[in-house]
Amino acid sequence: MFCSRPPRLKLIALLTLATWLGVGALPAQTPPAAATPPAPPAPTLEQRVAGLEAYVGNGDPSVALKVGPKDKDGNATIPAGLTTPSVGVAGPGHNGFMMICAALVLFMTLPGLALFYGGLVRTKNVLSVMAQCLGIAGLVTIIWWAVGYSLVFGKSFNSGILGGTEFFFLKGVDSAPNTDYAFWVSQNVFSMYQLMFAIITPALIVGAIAERMKFSALLLFVTLWMFVVYIPLAHMVWGVTGLMNGVWNAGAAIKAVDFAGGTVVHMSSGWSALILCVILGPRLGFGKTPMPPHSLVLCMIGTGMLWVGWYGFNAGSAVAADGVAANAFTTTTLATGVACATWAALEYFVRGKASVLGFCSGAVAGLVVVTPACGFITPGSAVPLGVLAGAVPFFACTKLKGMLKYDDALDTFGVHAVGGTLGAFLSGLFATASVNGNLSTNLKDIVGKSLWLEQLKAIGVTLALSIVSTLILALLVKAILGLRPTTEAEQEGLDLTDHGEEGYIYEAKS
Repeated sequence: MFCSRPPRLKLIALLTLATWLGVGALPAQTPPAAATPPAPPAPTLEQRVAGLEAYVGNGDPSVALKVGPKDKDGNATIPAGLTTPSVGVAGPGHNGFMMICAALVLFMTLPGLALFYGGLVRTKNVLSVMAQCLGIAGLVTIIWWAVGYSLVFGKSFNSGILGGTEFFFLKGVDSAPNTDYAFWVSQNVFSMYQLMFAIITPALIVGAIAERMKFSALLLFVTLWMFVVYIPLAHMVWGVTGLMNGVWNAGAAIKAVDFAGGTVVHMSSGWSALILCVILGPRLGFGKTPMPPHSLVLCMIGTGMLWVGWYGFNAGSAVAADGVAANAFTTTTLATGVACATWAALEYFVRGKASVLGFCSGAVAGLVVVTPACGFITPGSAVPLGVLAGAVPFFACTKLKGMLKYDDALDTFGVHAVGGTLGAFLSGLFATASVNGNLSTNLKDIVGKSLWLEQLKAIGVTLALSIVSTLILALLVKAILGLRPTTEAEQEGLDLTDHGEEGYIYEAKS
């Protein structure tokens, strides 16, 4: 039958059969492979050198990407995605410096502040103030890990008062730098450095309420105070979106400066301490029973530790081992030494003797006053600042306290509140861009002119927040737990009644 078909039909049938049989024999068709994008060109030698120079000068390593060939219009021909090995990597020198500084700031609290305050109280309360310093260190660490760091140094809220939620539980806080705050320091190191500031600030309050506040009440107060006072204030002054961060936030409502904590640390704790000690009332026997320090030896040792640790506090606030840190180191030393001598000299002229306690108080006052200014002023300005740091807190501690009759047990208000306020104001008078070029970023029109007015505004905000918040929080804690121990417990001493221990055991007990 096949052969009987017409020639044309035979040809069509053969072609159809061949096509049908050949389909399965042909190789499967695959789409053409996607073209592999060409690898970006390797960083040029010029870029690598520029990255190294950025590290040495604590600058932006991404600037190195702008170095290289340009087209006829002057635009860089480097691809946008090109990076160099220095971008997003912590520099070992700066990182190591900041880890040492973080340890030094913790050294200020434990053991420095604990020994300083411990030596100034009576024997029966020496362990009490040490336990308060230790308790605050543990409590604040938990708050900082959970939410504190994020609320201070985050920015997802885009708020001038609080940071954000992006770093809750230190999520994403790893060894890469957070370039909002440092190009060459790991964010986890930066976060731990700032934790040490958060620890010592409420611990300073202990000095005003020593020997008469229940341990449980203090911990509850500090918990609330951290959220209401410290965290908002720290973001306002140091957060990249903070409303009082004049150095880095171009849109700051108050264009103030605070290098290492005049408002954030010393004013907040000092003014809060005054309100809390007034609400607590004076110690039993205050003004009638002598209450001298039980060990000026411990006080002196604590003062030395504070002074040494303060270099981490002030020089470390440059967040790099650079020229700004070197200047802060120098001005801190000069102001502290001058204040120490000034306080002792005033004692000599007023009382005929220069006491060890006076030397210690003057040194701490100098450290406090220079703190907000140290990275912005010249060594020449540090000397008159040191004279004022020794004289003004001396008057507050020796005259003002007696006139107003408040029981600031260890002169937290006279040194930290008065000294911190003075330092914040003097920063506006003495700051100069010749020392710290960052002042030219957003403040070039007011540095050396009207910056002191911005400082007064920041002082006003800090005063209002610290005083009002502490008044409310202290009354709240008083209603919940009560602030003071019983009269019998206070007479016996908080070492035994709060902790069941004694600082000194003079005879072995069977």
